[in-house]
Amino acid sequence: MEDNTTHDLDGIGTWGGGVTGGVVAGIAMGLVLHFGGNQIELLGGLATDPGTAVGVGWTIHLMISIAFGLLFAAIASRRAVQQLVDDFSDYLVLGLAFGALLGLFAGGVVFPLAMERAGVAALPLPFLPVSGPAAELFSALLFGLGHLVYGLVMGAVFATINGITPSGVRERVPVR
Repeated sequence: MEDNTTHDLDGIGTWGGGVTGGVVAGIAMGLVLHFGGNQIELLGGLATDPGTAVGVGWTIHLMISIAFGLLFAAIASRRAVQQLVDDFSDYLVLGLAFGALLGLFAGGVVFPLAMERAGVAALPLPFLPVSGPAAELFSALLFGLGHLVYGLVMGAVFATINGITPSGVRERVPVR
């Protein structure tokens, strides 16, 4: 059963949803990247020496995640977008699309620029038991999966903070 009520987003829900969604989605994505292949360490390695790369990588990643969470909030709260989203699953789809676009932008523009700035021609892939094209493919797939996880969690957290819940929850829990 679809919820056909209009959801008016207020400033607190919009920006609070963006910040909170950015943090939670950033942690979820970071865990995929960290445990899937130490890519958080690679991010930190572009900015600092290898001894502090993991902590710096997480810090940079979460700061960027919050910024992109705020961007998601700005996009999701637009009148044109609000006319397209009706329920929780629409926010999940919006989040997935956002995560996919972020992955393309980050992998195709931001990461190469950061590598150039750091004077790195190619990233070392010491975290994989294979090398060469197989390692590069795995790394790219993991990077893409991480961004999809980010988008999915971002959409879910943003919707939830704004009182938009899955229909199964609405049926079981009274919502004011």
